[in-house]
Amino acid sequence: MTGPAGPRPTPLTLSRVAIYAMLATTAALFLVPLYVMIVTSLKTMDEIRAGTILGLPLAATVEPWIKAWTSACTGLNCEGIRVGFWNSVTILVPSVVVSIAVGAVNGYALAFWRVPGANVLFTLLLVGAFIPYPVFVFPLVRILSGLGLYGSLPGIVLIHTIFGMPVMTVLFRNFYAGLPIELFKAARVDGAGFLRILVSIMLPMSTPMIVVAVILQVTGIWNDFLLGLVFAGRENLPMTVQLNNIVNSTQGERAYNVEMAATLLTAAVPLAVYFLSGRWFVRGIAAGAVKG
Repeated sequence: MTGPAGPRPTPLTLSRVAIYAMLATTAALFLVPLYVMIVTSLKTMDEIRAGTILGLPLAATVEPWIKAWTSACTGLNCEGIRVGFWNSVTILVPSVVVSIAVGAVNGYALAFWRVPGANVLFTLLLVGAFIPYPVFVFPLVRILSGLGLYGSLPGIVLIHTIFGMPVMTVLFRNFYAGLPIELFKAARVDGAGFLRILVSIMLPMSTPMIVVAVILQVTGIWNDFLLGLVFAGRENLPMTVQLNNIVNSTQGERAYNVEMAATLLTAAVPLAVYFLSGRWFVRGIAAGAVKG
């Protein structure tokens, strides 16, 4: 209710104070480590050794960032984390495109075409989504070795597609199941087939859901360590694996500023994707990502 003086101020109750305190505590748990990483990456080693972990840098420098990108040692190779960055990009782009495309087709088929055994297949996909990755590692190593794909770029793309397919299928199936069935029936009456309906009707309506899928897949694939370490091969090691090598293969003095800069560089892509498309992510969730 509003009066002549505008809306009435919300009273500050004990429950509201508790909510604000909880939100502030939760935010601090995430933001304080991020703050420490940022300020440490801008300090010299002399200043870090002085023990001012929470203090702002007295003389900020980007030299640790340059070293992390161009000359940090990832084992015996001292070409910086940029090598892992481009490896991650090379893995990420086809993995995201293929896994989302497969998930969209599966979800569309399960929602509208009612193929024989669809319910059983959908149940198996759900079960597969909850089985831990390490359970599949050894069988997949043997399968990819037999196919000649182990340690190759097509092999790691196939692995990410397999592990992304259950979640992507559930997202698109639930989204399409919430659309009016009349759209599908009208297209069928007009003579449209499987692919024509998908490409001309369903996908143009799926922009919020595609953005949700992109965010989830970019975050999951870019941040992956285990699958990249096992299946990518030496020539395709992603950024997360090379970051681990930077942190764990230091000889002599440990350069904390370089390690923090390398960590922030590794986290930059999923953070940028989320912040640039966060509004679409919320819209996609509201549009049916969690509907049954």
